[in-house]
Amino acid sequence: MKKQLLIFLGTMTLLVAGCGEEESKGVEPAVMTDALFAVMKADRTNYTKLIVKRMGPQGVNAVMPVEHWKDVDNGIPLPAQMFRAGSEAVADMTDSFTYSLQSLWPINSQNAPKTDVEKAGLEYIAANPGMNYYGEETLGDTTYFTAVYPDVAVSDACTQCHNEHKDTPKTDFKVGEVMGGVVIRVPL
Repeated sequence: MKKQLLIFLGTMTLLVAGCGEEESKGVEPAVMTDALFAVMKADRTNYTKLIVKRMGPQGVNAVMPVEHWKDVDNGIPLPAQMFRAGSEAVADMTDSFTYSLQSLWPINSQNAPKTDVEKAGLEYIAANPGMNYYGEETLGDTTYFTAVYPDVAVSDACTQCHNEHKDTPKTDFKVGEVMGGVVIRVPL
């Protein structure tokens, strides 16, 4: 799937470069991050609804979605853990972009915003349901286009897990609400 996405983005770059009278430098950063987010959102939503939700909190056929899945013989990763695994695998394959799942109310402190743009983006999407946040930031010697997209609770499996977790800072999430955000960075 990732190879297909890179081929798609490369094809889009060629198509965009050939359009209009001015020569384009490729895909606009917002178009690229929007496309990447669409793939990420679809994967995460499908895993949650088609796998985790169907198994329920007790699991099915001796397989169970659980936070400490590596320590359980029949455990499988939670949606956020699958997302992180994908992000780490992509980081091993390319420097073209990075992505992460973050929240103003993280269960795991490593998912808290670390930059001013991340924090501003998470606050914006929480206050403006259905909207995305786009900005630029310089980290080290590189300037990035940074996009923040709402991560919405797509199932009661999401809200129950977060609302009942021992380390949760927020206990009243509802299905359809923003629980955090997907942060995508593309170097400019």
